[in-house]
Amino acid sequence: MNFECAAIVLSARRYGEGGAVVHLFTEEYGRIAGLVRGGSSRRQAALWQPGNLILARYAARLSEQLGQLTGEMVQETAVRLLDRPLQLALVQAAAELTDSALPDREPHPDFFLRTIRDLTAFCVLADPAPVIDYVRWETALLATLGYGLTLDSCAVTGAMHGLSYVSPKTGRAVSAEGAGNWVDRLLPLPAYLRPDGGDAGADDPALWAQGLALTGHFLSRHLFGARHRPVPASRERLEARVLRMVEGQGEGKGEGVSNAVIDRGSVEPQGA
Repeated sequence: MNFECAAIVLSARRYGEGGAVVHLFTEEYGRIAGLVRGGSSRRQAALWQPGNLILARYAARLSEQLGQLTGEMVQETAVRLLDRPLQLALVQAAAELTDSALPDREPHPDFFLRTIRDLTAFCVLADPAPVIDYVRWETALLATLGYGLTLDSCAVTGAMHGLSYVSPKTGRAVSAEGAGNWVDRLLPLPAYLRPDGGDAGADDPALWAQGLALTGHFLSRHLFGARHRPVPASRERLEARVLRMVEGQGEGKGEGVSNAVIDRGSVEPQGA
């Protein structure tokens, strides 16, 4: 187990006298952990910030061992976003979700490349913040781990247009016509998650909140609920931040977060 490759820093925690245990996401080796000597020192701390893209060098005598890590910076992420808290929250949530959800040493090369692309977008896109790209990234994470959402046709009627909701049980889209009397039990489907939706809602915090509520339901149910673990705290903070934006947006207009937070019941239309 000796290799050199590009890697995304997912987390770093202090270990021993100045060392750190660092988790990385790599294209060929998946999620790996290694020991960095001096990793928590002032000189190295900036390198091991979550979201950074680095050139990692990993060495271990046996594959079962915790290897030794060194690295060089390729692309800084966290430092570039200190004055953009929402984009920084996107990076932190993506890193912690990846670290918490992916199994050890299971490669997912397509998702690795997708994550690099989206982390770059979080850095360079300022206004509006690319929250819809983040929500799409979460749908890609669910699909990578076998819990993909089916959002291209109605589960009830088979229609490919007019899709407005998602079944909280099956993750399948439902049209306004197919929802019928069960509409209050379904999750709203923002347009930007539909195949033909484009970037509709890219600047609308209320639609960001709908997307986060949708993916958050399935993250909680499938990825973390089955393990009896909570959704990572950074992801919860991101959703709370967006909901506060919605509340501020609705002040004086008789609007609030009620359109983004829905009843996640289990009664659904037949076929969904």
